[in-house]
Amino acid sequence: MLENLNKIKVENTVDLIIAQIRELIISGTINPGEKLPPERKLAERLGVSRSQVREAINKLQVYGIVKVVPQSGTIVNGLGIVALEGLITDILKLEKVDFKSLIDTRILLEKEAARLAAINRTEDDLVQLTNALHLYEKKLQEKTVAVEEDLLFHIKIAEASKNTVLKSLMLIITPDIVKSFIQFKVCDEGRNRKTIEEHQKILEMISNQDEQGAEQAMELHLSDIKEFSLKLKSES
Repeated sequence: MLENLNKIKVENTVDLIIAQIRELIISGTINPGEKLPPERKLAERLGVSRSQVREAINKLQVYGIVKVVPQSGTIVNGLGIVALEGLITDILKLEKVDFKSLIDTRILLEKEAARLAAINRTEDDLVQLTNALHLYEKKLQEKTVAVEEDLLFHIKIAEASKNTVLKSLMLIITPDIVKSFIQFKVCDEGRNRKTIEEHQKILEMISNQDEQGAEQAMELHLSDIKEFSLKLKSES
């Protein structure tokens, strides 16, 4: 009889906040280009802390659902609904063998994104990439998991590529990458320090508009996770 029962997953507060904001967007209550209410008002209305609202907004930004503009507020993007659906409903339900396929796809997309970013990046893109890198470093200094901040840097590269299809594909697979990284404990403290250096190298190549260097730096950056995916597959 017990085998017919499933474990109950208790959603945390941040997931519930994301779910409510998702409904506002999908229902058209808030449209692309419009701003979300301020953190303080959201926290008061939902009966949660501002830090929980901030964490939910940070996740939504990683998935491309919203964009936080300094001195302006949190603006809903036109892209990213599919990615948010993936986050909420767990479409792919990845097993270990699927993780390798996900990483293989990511490597193809990321190498091309880095190459195109080196060609097409603007000064504003460099500012965005630098800010994303600093956000990642700050999260590590707090000794907390920084998987989402890591991936935000990569999404900013996709944006700098100026290839909207490539960016959309990245947004679709990003939620499952985040979930898999946490599930398989991919990132540890030592790996995170190395990641900062690799991000800096990628940013340097993009800034110098060295398309081949950017592609190679990205491939090197993703080599460890590729090896990890191969190990998982051999164990399955």
